[in-house]
Amino acid sequence: MEIYKHVIIVIFMKVPFFVPWITNKDKQNVLKSLNQRWLTNGIFLQKFESNFQKYISSTYSIGVGSGAQALHLAVRGLGIGPGDEVIVPSFTFVATANAVASCGAKPIFADVDLDTFNISIDSIEKLITKKTKAIIPVHYAGQSCDMDKINSISKKNNLKIIEDCAHALGSTFKNNKCGNLGAVGCFSFYPTKIITTGEGGMVTCNNLELFKKIKILKSQAMSISSNEREKLATWKYDVTDLGYNYRLDEIRSSLGFSQLFRVDQINKMRIKLASIYTNSLSKIKGIETPIIKDNRNHIFHLYSIKITDEYPLTRDELYQKLTQKGIGTSVQYTPVHLMSYYKKKNKNRSLKNSEKLMNQVLCLPIFPKMKLKEIQYVIKNIKILN
Repeated sequence: MEIYKHVIIVIFMKVPFFVPWITNKDKQNVLKSLNQRWLTNGIFLQKFESNFQKYISSTYSIGVGSGAQALHLAVRGLGIGPGDEVIVPSFTFVATANAVASCGAKPIFADVDLDTFNISIDSIEKLITKKTKAIIPVHYAGQSCDMDKINSISKKNNLKIIEDCAHALGSTFKNNKCGNLGAVGCFSFYPTKIITTGEGGMVTCNNLELFKKIKILKSQAMSISSNEREKLATWKYDVTDLGYNYRLDEIRSSLGFSQLFRVDQINKMRIKLASIYTNSLSKIKGIETPIIKDNRNHIFHLYSIKITDEYPLTRDELYQKLTQKGIGTSVQYTPVHLMSYYKKKNKNRSLKNSEKLMNQVLCLPIFPKMKLKEIQYVIKNIKILN
């Protein structure tokens, strides 16, 4: 019976956690993509990549099938493998660590700050060894990490920086866009993200050799793609490395290309919604609203609050109460070092901030076309419970 009750709650959700914003123009572009002969490696991918690199001011961009694939290719492209270590925050989605482990390297879990939930600078410095090859800062919820300090550590220790920008399309540090602040940037276009292609991702960089390597790895490491062979009137090709089928097809590329034109509008809408939340929720005892640091913006891919002991309910109790009221929320994240697969490889590790946040953080509904009455309904139910 409990399963059926849960299904009914989902069907009659009054305020869902997210709703993708797909316009008629987006749909028209998808139909255009279906009228092509080549449904992969076509004109929409080229236009999406070109506009994307212009948007974040990078030299190169490579469309791929997911944010996880982007991370995997970034780690592979930088030559990181067995015997190497990469520092990653534990308070992130597991894909960040999986990208490292999938290359045979070891993810070393760092703690995060209690205010921004971004990777802790002190934690990074304590974890660097002779085996450390890179750092993967995750710009949590849409606010950049302290990239000045991370770049300083990187330069001092000859480490590469792979930015996990899954939350951060349009986020800035000192007016420079995330994804262009390290050796390589990795974006996700999952349905909950700033723009969506259903599943999809993008890799960005400024190094020609790295670009070439990642571009060939994403397509089975073939020296010439199928449509290129057709143009050159040859059937011959070579396979130069262990590659993958990580291509972003034309259908999804057309969606991304179309939505990229309104990414700033999307972020302005998110910021406006976040201000409504903050103005009301910051007055409630026991609720801490997002903190925005100097030299950066916050685009609120997530609107994450902390539930402290002063609130009459625990975070889990509030989650259940809001669900019963038809309000979709999310807990992001359970620290990766506590997941069964990684826990057995990292015995006796304790990251006190990540473990504290795991029981405090609750992500509230926020999406571009969210109505004022919907956000007021969420606020009202949190206040009633106070």
